[in-house]
Amino acid sequence: MAVSRQPRLSMLDLVTVRQGQGVAQAIDVTVRTAQLAESLGFARYWLAEHHNMPGIASSATAVLIGHVAGQTQRIRVGSGGIMLPNHAPLVVAEAFGTLEALYPGRIDLGLGRAPGTDQPTMRALRRHRIESEDDFPREVQDLLALLDEPRPGQSIVATPGASSHVPIWLLGSSLFSAQLAAHLGLPYAFASHFAPRFLYQAIAMYRDRFQPSKHLARPYVMIGVPVIAAASDDEARLLASSTYQRILGILTNQRGLLQPPTPGYLESLEPGARKAIEDFLAIGIIGSPQTVQQGLVHLAESTGADEFMLVTDIYDADARLESLRITASALAGEAP
Repeated sequence: MAVSRQPRLSMLDLVTVRQGQGVAQAIDVTVRTAQLAESLGFARYWLAEHHNMPGIASSATAVLIGHVAGQTQRIRVGSGGIMLPNHAPLVVAEAFGTLEALYPGRIDLGLGRAPGTDQPTMRALRRHRIESEDDFPREVQDLLALLDEPRPGQSIVATPGASSHVPIWLLGSSLFSAQLAAHLGLPYAFASHFAPRFLYQAIAMYRDRFQPSKHLARPYVMIGVPVIAAASDDEARLLASSTYQRILGILTNQRGLLQPPTPGYLESLEPGARKAIEDFLAIGIIGSPQTVQQGLVHLAESTGADEFMLVTDIYDADARLESLRITASALAGEAP
């Protein structure tokens, strides 16, 4: 059973720090994962910006993008995303212009509207700046201009950055960025890996309202998909217990390191906690090669997505790599 219209595969990485390990080991796992993703033909490998979270080591996102790009050969590497409220557009343009100069044709700039952290940390990042709802659209357009050809008499030119044309993506978990991406004619990535509630409404709105631009002729949709694949459904559910623990920590504001698998973890929780985790993972696909294949086919047909951005939080690094191999084969319709 193959997908009739096969989406491209990509990977989103938070550079997860595991219990009993440190940041260096987390970065090493990220590099190994990116190298495998490249060998499997994945389109891109993105890193997400978060701050003040002990289990996530991707806060210096541009630095890690450069490191991963330097350890791979062809795969596109980028941000999923840079949280624009935390940064001046000029600084972002210069950083990604530099990355594009180092790794031509391989850098993506995904932008998010949320700070990716708590309010005290956000204030520490940009000090006394107060955000309004108009700031994000204006700053996106500032970035588009800074990465474009300089205009005659332009007083501020990003160097590096100007004329680099680094592709900008808009990321979102609500309808706001879907409308903005459609208005600006930019590719759109929906964060359904943690906020699936508005998935179908957001991508329909984006496609309906899309205005072709010099950046993109027709709408292009990427969706985040939590996937944990293993030899059997039971093994995959056991591996997923690390993800369940991470999600419950997010929901209860008790974030920590990624924990080893715990047999029977989900079943041990009270019904409200189980329901919250299940809602978080509403489009998640967890299971054997056959289960994963069926899930991918259903998701491809129901969304028409151009690209799946996989999120695979597994404690054991080798099991994580095997999950990616199974997923790639399943999408291609290859027999397990």
